Amino acid sequence: MYRVVVLYEEVPDADSYAEHAELCKLVPNSVFRYGQVTGSPMGEPEHAFFAEWEFADKAAFDAAVRSDEFMASGKDAYKRGLPQPTVEFLELS
Repeated sequence: MYRVVVLYEEVPDADSYAEHAELCKLVPNSVFRYGQVTGSPMGEPEHAFFAEWEFADKAAFDAAVRSDEFMASGKDAYKRGLPQPTVEFLELS
């Protein structure tokens, strides 16, 4: 299983992010989730908000991150002025 994880240091505007999330849900072969970070084991969490796409396998991940829909989600986030995130790709074992 593969994931794209997006971590924000601040919570984006709720209404704008809800609209953005609808676009993110169009990325093929994925499940999209998002929400607030609620804590950390020690001290304040580094991030306040997260989003993720989950993919069943490497082929689905590879196709999705090269898709027009994935590229459009990044452009939409920039256009909306969402906070600059950290984006990481994960392989789950």
